[in-house]
Amino acid sequence: MQKKKIIRRILDKTTEYLLTFSGAITGIAIVFITIFLFTEGAALFKSPEVEQGYELYVHAQNPINTLSPAETKKIFDSEITNWKDIGGKDGEIKIFRIDDAFSVYPEDELGENYALLPQKLGELIAQDENILAFLPKQYAPIGSSVKALVSHNIQPSDYFLGKEWMPTATPVPFFGVMPLVLGTLLVSIVALIIALPLGLGVAIYLSELASEKQRRLLKPVIELLAGIPSVVYGFFGLVVLVPAIQKSLHLPVGETAFTGSLLLAIMALPTIISVAEDALRNTPRAMREASLAMGATQWQTIYRVVVPYAKSGISAAVVLGIGRAIGETMAVMMVTGNAAVMPHSIFQSVRTIPATIAAELGEAPAGGPHYQALFLLGCILFVFTMIISISAEIISKKKNYKPH
Repeated sequence: MQKKKIIRRILDKTTEYLLTFSGAITGIAIVFITIFLFTEGAALFKSPEVEQGYELYVHAQNPINTLSPAETKKIFDSEITNWKDIGGKDGEIKIFRIDDAFSVYPEDELGENYALLPQKLGELIAQDENILAFLPKQYAPIGSSVKALVSHNIQPSDYFLGKEWMPTATPVPFFGVMPLVLGTLLVSIVALIIALPLGLGVAIYLSELASEKQRRLLKPVIELLAGIPSVVYGFFGLVVLVPAIQKSLHLPVGETAFTGSLLLAIMALPTIISVAEDALRNTPRAMREASLAMGATQWQTIYRVVVPYAKSGISAAVVLGIGRAIGETMAVMMVTGNAAVMPHSIFQSVRTIPATIAAELGEAPAGGPHYQALFLLGCILFVFTMIISISAEIISKKKNYKPH
């Protein structure tokens, strides 16, 4: 008997240590992942505005010493064609790229491994004060008549308040996340507006009105919807919802924010229904019976007693539904059109943060500004989901009912 007690104590202690170790490892892993995520993202603000490995060069007599990203974009898009438009001398801006050098000089004049290319580029820039050269740093032009424009690092305001997401643009990439943040919030909020009344209605029906047989049949079916892979929902949305919305609303394209919201609402329903229904069923039976005994109808009991008592659980269901919508990737990417533009209507194409990360991370050069900008998007999504999780935790701990 004594031997069995000793063995049981050893097993209990071993189990306790294993659980403690498992919890510690999980906590440490989460901390390291968070540190890695924010470290990689913050490195973006140490990157230059001009494309990595390149520089802008002008004639030394040119009074322009720096160009903003917006000015550079307009010059290379031919929206600005004269130096005087940006404070320089009157003269037509002549854009020069590295490939243009090979149309001026034959390769045999550039030396072995293009050793003479920097000198030749310096000669070309010295001949024309209106040249704006976009060249690799490894072939930086040599000469007293050449100067490099001052290039600043990417600023947090350019990232968090920027309205253009063009990470592969040259010579200046744009990493403005406002279109992605607003697209994510628009799709998620509209999805919640659609899903909340439907989910709450079904939860009330299952909890208060359905027979036990109906409930046993419907509850597993609804919970089964949560197990369907996202890509299947996306395929359903692409094949069924997109053409239906395009035809019924007479839109030029069916891949819109509204389509994504509708699909997300369907995906969020199981979470909202399950959590809200459990909260409603936890209302003490005595409260229902007391309300009915005082002459209240069944509907009056539901919306005056049951729903107020379960409001914390219902609020938690709403918050978890938002979390489900904000973090969705594949389904949204397939039906929203993936247009990284500022949304002005729910019937236009948008792009969300998770869809952007999924679509671009595989193509972004590791360690480059594009790669870091995507990690910073992950930080934004992390903050969003953390706020949602903390809100759900706070709401779920509130007292369900306060007597009057």
